Amino acid sequence: MTPEKQPPAEFNRRITTLAANPAIHRAFQWFHLHEPQLRRWQLELLAIPAPPFAESTRAAWFLSRFHELGLHNPHLDAAGNVLAEFPSPAKSSPVILVSAHLDTVFPLGTDTTPREDGAVIHGPGACDNGAGLAALLALAAALRHANIKPAITLLFAANVGEEGEGDLRGMRQLFSSESEYFQRINAAIAIDAPGNATVIDRALGSRRLRVTASGPGGHSWADFGLANPVVALSSAIQAIARLKLPTNPRTTLNVGTISGGTSVNSIPASVSAGLDLRSTSALELDRIELAVLKTLESSLKPYKDELRLHVERIGDRPSGALAPSSPLAQTLRAVDRHLSIKTSAHVGSTDANLPLSLNIPALAIGSGGTAGNIHTVHEWFDPTGRDLALRRILLLLLATAAHE
Repeated sequence: MTPEKQPPAEFNRRITTLAANPAIHRAFQWFHLHEPQLRRWQLELLAIPAPPFAESTRAAWFLSRFHELGLHNPHLDAAGNVLAEFPSPAKSSPVILVSAHLDTVFPLGTDTTPREDGAVIHGPGACDNGAGLAALLALAAALRHANIKPAITLLFAANVGEEGEGDLRGMRQLFSSESEYFQRINAAIAIDAPGNATVIDRALGSRRLRVTASGPGGHSWADFGLANPVVALSSAIQAIARLKLPTNPRTTLNVGTISGGTSVNSIPASVSAGLDLRSTSALELDRIELAVLKTLESSLKPYKDELRLHVERIGDRPSGALAPSSPLAQTLRAVDRHLSIKTSAHVGSTDANLPLSLNIPALAIGSGGTAGNIHTVHEWFDPTGRDLALRRILLLLLATAAHE
């Protein structure tokens, strides 16, 4: 997206007309007056751990909220996504997807109890994606309160599997032939990231690999001389780190984890490392993944009779981009112009990756406020002024629904 370029006049007129509707003002007022309610929801959901592949307790809490808000057809799908519609759709009618992911990066056993310090909320997932989930509920509540009926149905989704090895499994379910919404989603908006001006309209592709070197293992004294998987894989990782990566398109490679062995006086039987490859170019991702595989094979070749190499792809996030000329992009520019927001466009890896890779208009948008220390146990979120972001998302949703 090129935020400096003004949207066509028709988009500006549509937003001006929409924003003048008294029902829209009632929804805006709800956002402003019910910040304490949003805060309560956010504190409640943050206290419910949602580690990777174990989001079901938080999902159950969300399902209850969708029932309380009077949304149509609240239910869980096969992947564990919490879904509901507003208003009640005609059978097989198109929908606009608005989502926020349930899962966090924090493993089972992490204390997620939030702590308040004035306006600031502290705790794992306070922003990512506690703020997005609270925004999702706020949008549903404001629409109901103001008795607004979008031109086509909005599909609300608190989805699983956005983080890490979740590998977008919630989105993959929604856009698969197993889903009742398959081929019905005309556009997708994911609420993920802080800030009033944030938009992620370019999808950063990634590949995650788990590399394992294994052998017989043994005693550090009695079996000295046996091939050591830690030494072998460490040498291979050093060779991988020396690979040349392009700056345009920007491409990165990270070794995020390494684990194995049982004790300091044992030759390990196995060691594994987790690799994260990222690029804005799908072709470059293919190239660097192939280079990594060749480097691994070359580095472990001296151990070919003693050690086994196994490489497993544990994540594959597709890349893509929202065309600046698309109605969704033009609509957001018109909304931001109306609200006097200077659009802050970014590249990132979000739930919007999947629809963008399928040529479905999509973006990820900020939930307001400010945040820091994201993806750490010291994460914090300050919701001050988030009603501006909520107004922005509401106008974008309703204008997109009208255009579709």
